Amino acid sequence: MRRWTFALLSLLPAATPALAQNRVVELTAEAATDERRRGLSWTDGKAAASAQVTAQLPLTGLDASARVTTLRGADRHGGADAVVDLEGGYGFDLGLVRLEARGIGHVFTGGTDDLNYGELGLGGGVLFGPLQVDLFGRYAPPQDAIGGDNLYLGARASAGIPTTAFTVRAGVGRSSGSVDDPVRAARLRPDGGYTDWMLGVTRVSGGLSLSLDYTGTDVERFATPSPFAALRHAGDRLTARAAIRF
Repeated sequence: MRRWTFALLSLLPAATPALAQNRVVELTAEAATDERRRGLSWTDGKAAASAQVTAQLPLTGLDASARVTTLRGADRHGGADAVVDLEGGYGFDLGLVRLEARGIGHVFTGGTDDLNYGELGLGGGVLFGPLQVDLFGRYAPPQDAIGGDNLYLGARASAGIPTTAFTVRAGVGRSSGSVDDPVRAARLRPDGGYTDWMLGVTRVSGGLSLSLDYTGTDVERFATPSPFAALRHAGDRLTARAAIRF
């Protein structure tokens, strides 16, 4: 996992005085009734808290972030207490289209085993008036921690409702990949391969945002047994979130 961390940190070159003047740093704190990613609960259906710092260098197209989220002993991640998501990216514009490449490392603390893993990502988005549409992919190369490799292809859209503080969001994704260890592969794919979807609404007022999301999957409740599958928390769920940006 160390090589993933070094690779992500290398995306933040030493800033020259000119770059430092254009650096943007943002802090965000969030509380949620459940930490759900790709339709799966990462907290066994329990509430979660997170904090994130993001740094951008607009003149270079580079950005990096670190996010810490409580997992509260989640079975999906071997009883881990928290996860640190380290992410770095490079983006650029081609006319109305925004393209980006990303690297993400997931570092778990307090668990019973070494379950850290990393992903690479590509994506593109376009803005049509108030409507933003994105297509993206995330690929985790073969790693013992996830029992093989994992490919996630997704699409999402969001649109602000004119004259209001509300934004509506929707997304769909598909997880697939090869399996070397069926027990550990169930962390990210409880059913071997599955589709997830999301509908949500967010209200923003100053630095405060309030969100309500509906997420669901087509994961079968009787998928291959694994202590990492956490099948009880792979179904439909409403999740509320509150975040404040500094």
